[in-house]
Amino acid sequence: MWSIYTALVFALVAASRFTPVYVLEFCQSTDPDCHDDTASNSHRSPHTVKSRWNVSVSNLMQDLGQFRVSCKKLIAFPLDEVDGNFVHAVKNCIFSESTPTPLKGPLRLAAVSKDVIEGILDLDVAVTQSDDFLQYASGGRLMLGSVPLAHRYGGHQFGYWAGQLGDGRAHFLGQYSNRKGEIWELQVKGSGKTPYSRSGDGRAVIRSSVREFLCSEAMHFLGVPTSRAASLIVSEEPVLRDQFYNGNVKTERGAVVLRLAKSWFRIGSLEILAQSGEIDLLRKLLDFVINEHFPSISSSDPDKYLVFYSVVVNETAHLIAQWMSVGFAHGVCNTDNFSLLSITIDYGPFGFMESYNPNFVPNTSDDEGRYSIGAQASVGLFNLEKLLGALSPVLTQKQQKEAKVILKGYVGIYQMRFHQMFKEKLGLLGEEEEDSYIIAFLLKMMEDTQSDFTMTFRQLSEVSVLQLYNRSFTQMWALDNLSLHKHFSDWLKMYLLRVSRQENDTDLDHQNRMKNVNPRYVLRNWMAESAIRKAEMNDFSEVELLHNILSSPFVTQQTAEEAGYAARPPLWANRLKVSCSS
Repeated sequence: MWSIYTALVFALVAASRFTPVYVLEFCQSTDPDCHDDTASNSHRSPHTVKSRWNVSVSNLMQDLGQFRVSCKKLIAFPLDEVDGNFVHAVKNCIFSESTPTPLKGPLRLAAVSKDVIEGILDLDVAVTQSDDFLQYASGGRLMLGSVPLAHRYGGHQFGYWAGQLGDGRAHFLGQYSNRKGEIWELQVKGSGKTPYSRSGDGRAVIRSSVREFLCSEAMHFLGVPTSRAASLIVSEEPVLRDQFYNGNVKTERGAVVLRLAKSWFRIGSLEILAQSGEIDLLRKLLDFVINEHFPSISSSDPDKYLVFYSVVVNETAHLIAQWMSVGFAHGVCNTDNFSLLSITIDYGPFGFMESYNPNFVPNTSDDEGRYSIGAQASVGLFNLEKLLGALSPVLTQKQQKEAKVILKGYVGIYQMRFHQMFKEKLGLLGEEEEDSYIIAFLLKMMEDTQSDFTMTFRQLSEVSVLQLYNRSFTQMWALDNLSLHKHFSDWLKMYLLRVSRQENDTDLDHQNRMKNVNPRYVLRNWMAESAIRKAEMNDFSEVELLHNILSSPFVTQQTAEEAGYAARPPLWANRLKVSCSS
């Protein structure tokens, strides 16, 4: 039999780049109760992904005049003393007051998430058809209670400290407290210049806005912690963009996404304060984040910052393992794009991997492949090291040493999460010594045969044990491709023998369990590109189609099959490029 024991590790894991370490003791359990609420919704069935809160339409707000947000908690922080949206170095504050710049020309509602509008914002989706909604959701008019803000943060970009960054084209509108008792922060992205716009115009264009709207919602229904998108509004305002930074400037059109998150604070929010020596403000922001978003941490605990760090280390490892389990590459894993609540934020040149390739890089601007899909785990470690550096001024020497021990546990946590998720993808119950090898063996074959990541696992979910045994899956294109590997028979025997030892696990139970964690549809770049091309011609039908289909990614849908969303990617998909330009 093929000898790969000495060379093979999880092909999708960057673990071979790490020094072996011991696992963090803070939260080793795979019990979902062990995770912070912001990151505990991984791999749910399409039925449990959706809100459990049902509300009568008659109880939803039908008048936007009743909709109110609050900014009291955030404007309690010191604000930028310099007034105006012109770019400048900002000191001794967390936010700058910054008024959105209304989009020019007629506005059009291109897409809306009913799940967000009704399930989070308590609004009847019918209100989205009004002119008032277009104005409020694009930043043209302020909601009741809104004090628009732009957040100051810094960050390490592609490994180097970039200094002051901040919200260069996003405006915080306020916090909304819904009837479920949840508090969500509302932002408009693409809403004009702020003090952090640097040389930018503060706008976003249709192509990037379509991608963010679709992907943030798709990730939610995949069960991955993420920001949400309520609406996408497009305008006739011309926006100049050099999409691939090659001197080919084109005129595109402006768009705004109304997006939500429990918090938009990120690692860079703390870094800028530590780098600037604003330690009192750093401590104040940390206390706020802990009190608001980490209720399990006592405000009187002398080790609260250390415990906070432990949670972030744990949940960051969990989040990246979730990305890997669905083949998602963020594309720009800078510290300013890493949430303190371990949710996926700031969708730019992301990509869902098609042919399995640990070196898959979705961002054409990433020449060195720093943020390849297989490097995301090691980049997470780098970012957490920078977070520790930002926390060091408020930690004692003893706590700093303990924090380094916690950081060493990151690799073990990540490997454990990755292992557990891929076991679920293969329908394996319990724990056996050879499980890691079965997973690694499969991934190595997928890499060798360039098998499709999403559909290989999905078709393994859809085929019966008898079909596998008889190798009768010629209509399953991804499995058929994988079966061409010279060691496929060896792996198949091992896998079927492992499955046969699972007591009281019927074939149907096995398939259903796997289908609930292996999506049939993800937002492949070619699908997004097809929708974007139509959207730029004012045809938003495919944006709507994709949004509907990706809201139930684990369920086979006739319209999706007819559109080819589970078929082999078209040849032109190989020529697609995505950059940071938006």
